[in-house]
Amino acid sequence: MKKLLLIVSAGSFLLLSSCDSKKESGGMSAAAKKNLEVNEAIAKCFDTKDFSKIGDYLSEDFVDYAGQMGPVKGIEANKKEFERMMSMMDSSSSKIDRAFGDDEYVLSWMTFKGKLKSDMMGMKVGDWMDSKAIEVTQFKDGKAIAHWSYMDVAEMMKMMGGQNTMPMPDSTMKMGDK
Repeated sequence: MKKLLLIVSAGSFLLLSSCDSKKESGGMSAAAKKNLEVNEAIAKCFDTKDFSKIGDYLSEDFVDYAGQMGPVKGIEANKKEFERMMSMMDSSSSKIDRAFGDDEYVLSWMTFKGKLKSDMMGMKVGDWMDSKAIEVTQFKDGKAIAHWSYMDVAEMMKMMGGQNTMPMPDSTMKMGDK
């Protein structure tokens, strides 16, 4: 149900944003094209594990709300976090399956794969992490200012060797029972 809600919300967002009066002439605005280009450049940094130019793509006060330990603020803190994350992987790749953008947001459906160099999230060294996510990035003046990531919980649990469904509470419990 959550997945369906996310898909419907993303589709509605894109439909409504395409009705903007600035786009009467048809096609995509220059700002939207720039945002999509910057989004691709950021993904390429993860493919190459080279974050030396990340400041070209992120605003000074960029916030990554998808940080492993919570929001990460600022270019330098994010650069360190990206480098730390990628240092735990060998043979990693990211692929933008689909991307949609407007003057303020880019929504990317991405596939990420990587071979683990250390144990993490219930997986062992040498295991392959293979995940899909909807990445939402907010832009201002051609630079990313915020990022969120939405993953399929069942897919993540399966990848980490858990159940492929969330455990449900005992239906016999009544309100107030412990």
